Amino acid sequence: MKRQTAIFFYLLGAYVVLQFAWWGFHLIQLTEEAGASKSSISKRVIMIISEGMVFFLILILGLWKIRSSIRKEIKFSQRQNNFLLSVTHELKTPLAANKLYLQTVVKRDLDSTKRNELIEKAIIENQRLEAMIDNILNASRLENQVMKLHKEVFNLTDLLKGIANRFNKSLQVDLIQVSLAENIEIEADFFMLETTINNLIENSLKYAGNQKKILLYLQKSKEDRLIFGVKDEGPGVVLEFQNEIFKKFVRSGNEETRSQKGTGLGLFIASEFIRIHGGKIIYKDNKPQGSNFEITL
Repeated sequence: MKRQTAIFFYLLGAYVVLQFAWWGFHLIQLTEEAGASKSSISKRVIMIISEGMVFFLILILGLWKIRSSIRKEIKFSQRQNNFLLSVTHELKTPLAANKLYLQTVVKRDLDSTKRNELIEKAIIENQRLEAMIDNILNASRLENQVMKLHKEVFNLTDLLKGIANRFNKSLQVDLIQVSLAENIEIEADFFMLETTINNLIENSLKYAGNQKKILLYLQKSKEDRLIFGVKDEGPGVVLEFQNEIFKKFVRSGNEETRSQKGTGLGLFIASEFIRIHGGKIIYKDNKPQGSNFEITL
């Protein structure tokens, strides 16, 4: 919490506690002044102290809960502020790039090869913008609990292969490697699983970069469960953020000095989509270096 808020809160808490102690002392003093017998005074003092201790513990617990709530609200507010800053930046970048590409096509006499190359780049930037807007809409639907499962039977192996091929084509390098069990069929929501894997790969590309290999894997456990996910060789997630990364708007570092792209929604959406399926997604360190986001269905 902010320093001024913290000082005010602690002063108010100290004032309440001191006032409580003073009134307890005052009640005992009034009992003595009333001329009651010693045994009666002792019983009254014990009663006041006992009831006072219970009230005091409730008071301290209440103050602690209020303090925790204030800290959580301030933390969430900071995340929202980071989200607004990142969205503003993420919106401006593809729009500025598309404007430049289209202006170049219109104003210059380019050969067909160069013109098609610029148009292709504009399409890629537009797809990136579309994906970001979809993530924002999906997060809003999840928040309002309007996302519903639409199950269908499909080949999960083929889905993961298609995602890897699409990313490799877009990156123009075989960066996404696969280790997939063959012909695994599943009854699930195709859109949710596709979006989940897309978000995990996008996350790895942001933090591991385009120079490190990314592995997309799928296997079947002895308990007939499906285990799949994304491994990378990037810096991994620092210990203090490992329990926070699946929360909305969470991104490590300060948004004003951050170099990685993103809105802090990708991992939140992925975890919620898997939760809706009744599965789980966890973060594990990838040995010897990197991240491993593992899904179990």
